[in-house]
Amino acid sequence: MKISMIAAMAANRVIGKDNKMPWHLPEELSYFKQVTMGKPIVMGRNTFESIGRPLPGRKNIVLSSNTSLKIDGVTVVNSIEQAIAAGDHCDELMIIGGARLYEQMLEQVDNLYLTDIELDVAGDAFFPDYNIYQWKQSDKLNHKSKSGVNFSTYTLQRA
Repeated sequence: MKISMIAAMAANRVIGKDNKMPWHLPEELSYFKQVTMGKPIVMGRNTFESIGRPLPGRKNIVLSSNTSLKIDGVTVVNSIEQAIAAGDHCDELMIIGGARLYEQMLEQVDNLYLTDIELDVAGDAFFPDYNIYQWKQSDKLNHKSKSGVNFSTYTLQRA
C-alpha cells in the first residue's frame, strides 16, 4: 500500500487559519475530490470538525487522542499505526491533514499531491518544510480559478 499526502497551501505555506481554509477555490476542491475519491482518507479530529461531515465515496479515518470518541460514518483511531491499519487492503491511503498529521507522516509517505495557491494569506497552520531533493516532480498543471486566483497542482514522488 502506498501512503500519500494531499495538501493545498498558499505561497507562504499556510494551509489554514482558525481551523478553516483561508480561501475558497471550487476548482481546487474538484482536484482534491478527483485524487481522493474511492480511497481511504486519514485526517486529524480538528480537520474532520472543519469539514463537518464524512466525505462521501471515501472511507473516512479520524485520528484522535480521545479514546471514547465515536462519529457516525467514520472510523476513529488513536494512533498513526491504527490509521494505517484501518486503510489496509487498499492501493493508496491518503493523508488529508491537518498540519500536525502532515508533520508526523511526512517521512513515511510515498507521494505528495500538492496545490500551490498564488496567495499570501495570514494563517496559523502550515505545511511542513520538506527536502525537495528527496522528491521527483511530475504532472504539474497551472490553473486559474473563476475568481482569478492562479494555482498549480503537481505530484511529488519520493526519489
